[in-house]
Amino acid sequence: MTEVPASAQELQARAGACLLNYDVNVRVEDTGLGFEFDGALCSLRGVNLAPGLDVLTLTAVLAWDRPLKPQLHKRVAERNAALQFGSITVINQTKLADILLRYTFPAAGLDDEALTTMLLLVLSGVGRSREGLLLP
Repeated sequence: MTEVPASAQELQARAGACLLNYDVNVRVEDTGLGFEFDGALCSLRGVNLAPGLDVLTLTAVLAWDRPLKPQLHKRVAERNAALQFGSITVINQTKLADILLRYTFPAAGLDDEALTTMLLLVLSGVGRSREGLLLP
């Protein structure tokens, strides 16, 4: 396993602490932080892309094992158009699909208030994006 630079680890830990202030139950996992938000399973990782460029990357599973129908693609496209931060992807698995929201943003240098604001903005999109995706 590749070692994560201390700055990315510190950023990840700070992000987890910011979420704890909003009663998000954050778990430390091998690959980052795990938590649930508005019914979506989320993963948050601090990553060092280059010296001085630490980012946070969020992946949220909005829905899984959804029937792969044109209506699903239409709903995802509507949510993508309304989304401020990140993008929603349909992962095809034969006749079923998983829907993920992904967002990566540079976070090095943000103080805790700005970091919390950014995380809450991204996570607010998670809740809104799940609406209607769980319908048959």
